[in-house]
Amino acid sequence: MTREMWDREAAVFDDEPDHGLADRATRAAWRELLIGVLPPAPARVADLGCGTGTLSRLLVDAGYDVDGLDFSPEMVRRARAKVPEARFVEGDAADPHLEGSPYDVVLSRHVLWAMSDPEAAFGRWVDLVRPGGTVVLVEGHWSTGAGLTASETEDVVRTRLTEVEVRPLADDIYWGRPITDERYLVVGRVVGRVSG
Repeated sequence: MTREMWDREAAVFDDEPDHGLADRATRAAWRELLIGVLPPAPARVADLGCGTGTLSRLLVDAGYDVDGLDFSPEMVRRARAKVPEARFVEGDAADPHLEGSPYDVVLSRHVLWAMSDPEAAFGRWVDLVRPGGTVVLVEGHWSTGAGLTASETEDVVRTRLTEVEVRPLADDIYWGRPITDERYLVVGRVVGRVSG
């Protein structure tokens, strides 16, 4: 997908319940999910492919120190307006350059599947995380055939990390509607790295 397409998409991106988190119950579910796997605030978080900054807003509100990156200038503009307390830069999540590394957490939602080389991109993400830190991925394999299955994503994560947990996210509360595709959370702890 092109930068121009994502710039156009930015105007309606938050209309999806899981993007804008306008519904209190959906927002609370995401907050509980993320806080449950992240180190305590004020840990430093890199939000890769941050979109309009909704997850960044959620984490800043919970006391986290957040830097976001997206390759769409319009997404970054909207993220800066939504979360002025965070820092946002334009950049490619496949090869992110953030001045604040190392981070306690790298967070990415529905981005790994779009990488032309997910394994190489994930390796660069792990390099942003300090020892003892965490990588949190929200991914899916959609009914359209796009995306990565949970086992495919787990295989990518295990190329660099040895402590990995996969959780299905089938509950409607996360998406604002019933879903029929595979959506899941992967948490990798940077306690042991595989050479890569």
